[in-house]
Amino acid sequence: MLAAARGLTDRLLFRLRKVTNRLLFQLRDSEPGSVVLVMRRVFIVPTKPGMAFVALLLIMLIGSINYTLGLGFALTFFTGACAVADMVMTARNLALLRLSPGRAQPVFSGQEAQFELLVHNDTPRDRYAILLGFHHDGEPRHPVDVPAGAAAAVALSAATEGRGWLPAPRVRLVTRFPLGLFRAWSYWQPDLKALVYPAPEAGAPPLPLSGAASEDGHGQVGLDNFAGIRSYQPGDPMRHLAWRQIARHDPALGGQLVTKHFEGGAVAEMMLDFNELPANMDLELRLSRMTRWVLEAEQRALPYAFRIGHHSYPPAVGDAHRAACLRALALYGQEAFG
Repeated sequence: MLAAARGLTDRLLFRLRKVTNRLLFQLRDSEPGSVVLVMRRVFIVPTKPGMAFVALLLIMLIGSINYTLGLGFALTFFTGACAVADMVMTARNLALLRLSPGRAQPVFSGQEAQFELLVHNDTPRDRYAILLGFHHDGEPRHPVDVPAGAAAAVALSAATEGRGWLPAPRVRLVTRFPLGLFRAWSYWQPDLKALVYPAPEAGAPPLPLSGAASEDGHGQVGLDNFAGIRSYQPGDPMRHLAWRQIARHDPALGGQLVTKHFEGGAVAEMMLDFNELPANMDLELRLSRMTRWVLEAEQRALPYAFRIGHHSYPPAVGDAHRAACLRALALYGQEAFG
């Protein structure tokens, strides 16, 4: 009974917190597209220096009343008006900013995912000293200035622990500009997610080189076995130059000539098949091993076929083939393949 009552209380508190966040702080699970920080989404409170400034105003007011100081009243009300002006300017430093999600490049599990966020200032006023950060990281630490009619990009990082889609955490924007007497803040939930690949297995077995390939990477019985790419050495045949890799590394820009390396023997094409791994292996370990093999095959420029679940790709090599294979590994067994 006690456990059931505690569970019911937790569910009620969660729903109450969710409703409060939605009504009071304008927080939502996701905000697709661009979002404008209207004034009702900007909150403001005095800082510690601001509270000390208020105490100073009270002391000045009491002294002016006790001693009937006309200049004291003038100074007190003037400084109080400056504080009110600072409050308005601090809130306006955030209001009407337009926020939009940028890009999030895929990463491997264990690395930090980088989320690009864009801050647009469509107003004629410059914005200064705006701090951005993820809500769960505490006080924001990434400052940005946004000139009038311009935009600024901020990259925020989040730790990754598993494979699959990683949604961007809630973002908090904070400013104390110009005098630091008040702290204005707002929240934003960007509609942005990063794809997290499985971490490559350390010390994985060698590639399953049960296949051979011709000079172009496709197996044909009777030809030498294509073993990879190596640096050009004097005497290598011109027809063995790896023109595709050379084009990516222009010698004029500090690159070097590379040539295709062959070994004797002719076997079938290389296949990376998830079902060929031992069934008693842990699922995540099998995915990590496949990830390591994909990266190694790409590094050695060995064309490889790939098969996992209902995904099957013919032999190929290159960025597009690598991305498709790693994406299939990252989303294997998950409901949304994106």
